[in-house]
Amino acid sequence: MNRTFASIVLLVLSAVAVLAQASSAATPAPASSTPATPTINQSGVKVGVIDMQGAIAGSNEGQRDFETLAKKFEPRRVELQKQNTDIEDLKKQLNTQGDKMNAEAHEVLVKSIESKTKNLQRSAEDAQNEFQQQQNEIAQRILQKMAPVITKYVSDNGYGLLLDASAPWPQGPVVVATQSVDITKAVVDAYNVQSGVPAPAKPAASTTTPRPTPTTPVTTKPSATATTTPAKPAATTPPPKPQ
Repeated sequence: MNRTFASIVLLVLSAVAVLAQASSAATPAPASSTPATPTINQSGVKVGVIDMQGAIAGSNEGQRDFETLAKKFEPRRVELQKQNTDIEDLKKQLNTQGDKMNAEAHEVLVKSIESKTKNLQRSAEDAQNEFQQQQNEIAQRILQKMAPVITKYVSDNGYGLLLDASAPWPQGPVVVATQSVDITKAVVDAYNVQSGVPAPAKPAASTTTPRPTPTTPVTTKPSATATTTPAKPAATTPPPKPQ
């Protein structure tokens, strides 16, 4: 989801900048007989950073919706994992018994492996694409509602520049930033209040699936060897890709 997500982030941050400029332009300047001159404080422009992916993953709404999406795709993930296991069993059979088979049985087994592998590949790619599309839809919906919250926070706190720190440098614009300029948590807290979505219940002590964290990427590539769900936003693990 990274490329599509980045496009969404750019659109939202552009909207934030436009809204902030419009708000500033709407405030009438005091009458003066001399031309106005720009005032820059001694510290320069106030700069902030926000982890947009982290803000989505860390919001109550994001955790809820990504977890719902993960549960929706869990049966397909399990089925694809089962198909992958069946193929691996056939490969082991070929490796251990192939030299003992007659030519016809050997050919039938090889073709069966090839056919099942192609079917699994197509099914895994379809599931992956559908999964990422629905991830992007969730992200876009939350970002659109979060944009006014970001705009208000930036305006209220006098920020002149806001950078997205979702992607590490050089993929992203931020090389390093201290915690003092990171407004992610503040925006998430404000958005949680506005959305009214309660915080998700904490998992029981026996639950092995970890909760998402604000800095966790929103998407991963499938893995044929994965047998457990890694920590991702709302446990959003795509189906496995066949070996």
